[in-house]
Amino acid sequence: MRSSNPVFSRRGFSRDNGYAQFNAQPQAGGPAVGTAEGNPYAQAPAGNPYAQNPYAQADVQYGAPQAPATTGRMTMDDVVMRTATTLGLLVVTAALAWALLPVDEANIGKSYGIAIVSGLIAMVLGFVQAFKRKASPPIILAYAALEGVFLGVLSSIVDNYVKSGAAMQAVLGTMAVFVAVLVAYKAGWIRVNRRFYGFVMAAAMGFVLLMAVNLLFAVFGGGDGLGFRSGGLGILFGIIGVLLGACFLALDFKQVEDGIAYGAPKEEAWLAAFGLTMTLVWIYMEFLRLIAILQGND
Repeated sequence: MRSSNPVFSRRGFSRDNGYAQFNAQPQAGGPAVGTAEGNPYAQAPAGNPYAQNPYAQADVQYGAPQAPATTGRMTMDDVVMRTATTLGLLVVTAALAWALLPVDEANIGKSYGIAIVSGLIAMVLGFVQAFKRKASPPIILAYAALEGVFLGVLSSIVDNYVKSGAAMQAVLGTMAVFVAVLVAYKAGWIRVNRRFYGFVMAAAMGFVLLMAVNLLFAVFGGGDGLGFRSGGLGILFGIIGVLLGACFLALDFKQVEDGIAYGAPKEEAWLAAFGLTMTLVWIYMEFLRLIAILQGND
């Protein structure tokens, strides 16, 4: 399964030549051995023992993958710590931007300009990391810091000019979605399989395409473009955006779970943290926009 998250799609937990089935059952302590059809990390056909499981290379002897040693392998603690570090830095820089970049009438233009530049640089860093062969903690942390500046100023503007307390409501909404999806995933209520993945990817591509078209009409035609981000349609698409974010979380949880089960290297935890952070930022932004639209100001 290739995640909707570009970090996981490009590299990381799905570096094989095309994620095969979802019915693979990992064995504790290392990658399962079987056929490529039933297990994307299984032993590859003769002559290429590494094609299916990129993590098995260091543990292969005489052409057969062995159970990897636990040293240097990614654990759930690694993922939690890296994610906490990345999100913590984002929250700190957001709080500093809120406090140090005022959005009153005299300073809003300057503060908004800094936020836009920070957001654009963060986006570039995100693409750089997504296409790198290895996780780069400095790039990931720089992304989180700059994304925090962008979100801090934007949240302050919405909180001061649209609805007081909007930022906290968006944070609570994001946390609620994260907990709900995690509980549903662990309880087995969400089954991440090929059908689920295909549906999410099709919906995501359609959503992004419509938003891009709406933005183009807004830029060149003025106003609200096609109206997909304002009024009743804006509310509908905001809800769809949150639901898509929830689906992305389920895909990310699946990727993390598989990476741990199949012995991903420890440094892959940074990619997990990066991907989860991107998804949570998506959900937060959708909540913030929803609140703005519901208050009659987009």
